[in-house]
Amino acid sequence: MKQLPAAYVEYLQDRDEDFIATVKPVLQQSNADQSHGVRVVLLPHWVQAHIDETIPFGEVVEGVD
Repeated sequence: MKQLPAAYVEYLQDRDEDFIATVKPVLQQSNADQSHGVRVVLLPHWVQAHIDETIPFGEVVEGVD
């Protein structure tokens, strides 16, 4: 497997295990395709991550969507 881009590795730093378990597989999928970035949606009781065609590869956008 290809090494994750520095921005993805940095994004995961200082996150708890549950957050990493949710987001890292999507970062890995993005890295495998190397076509699009990742959007992370943060809500009070859950986190969701998905590939987003509007975000360039290697970037993570976080928000409440």
